[in-house]
Amino acid sequence: MEIIIKLKDIIDFYEIEEPCFPKYSTQILNIAVSTSQATRPRVVGQMTELIEEFPGDDYENWIKWYNMKKPDSIEKAADKAYEYIQKFKEVIDSIDREMVKKYIEDLVFTKTFTGLKLQKIILSRVSDFFNTNYKLSTPAEESQGIDGFINDIPVSIKPISYKYKTNLNEEIQCKMIYYSKNKKNIKIIFEDKF
Repeated sequence: MEIIIKLKDIIDFYEIEEPCFPKYSTQILNIAVSTSQATRPRVVGQMTELIEEFPGDDYENWIKWYNMKKPDSIEKAADKAYEYIQKFKEVIDSIDREMVKKYIEDLVFTKTFTGLKLQKIILSRVSDFFNTNYKLSTPAEESQGIDGFINDIPVSIKPISYKYKTNLNEEIQCKMIYYSKNKKNIKIIFEDKF
């Protein structure tokens, strides 16, 4: 048995008036907020702690309480994000069709090739570390979030930044291997034995 509560139901329950945004604007705003790190805890506070600390159960009082607790944080966050919106405005006019084509070629050719080959190298190195075997996943296994197998144990290989993303809609049910890259090397991070 399960109960599903839609976000809209929560908004309606608390009688919150949702803002209306022009089509596509939220995608741009999302990128600006993320890139500028405008809503990180150092700017707006640790929200899970603040909402627990809030003594009320009323939306309007939450806003007042938050603004007293973290004065100017919304303004600071908006300034940070808006700075990036201005940068986006400057660069968007320089994006022509040729640049779009180069970007797609880089994505389809370079990033696909190096990304998929990187998975194979990581699987190989981790299996060598444990003195065992590895194999790449099939397309059906890949659709389940499995990138390969080490000693017949399914693994998913993700950049270390994936570990800290909170807005993901997927749940991977296998052992995780993380990596970080810089211009000189790739660091492979794993916790489990295979």
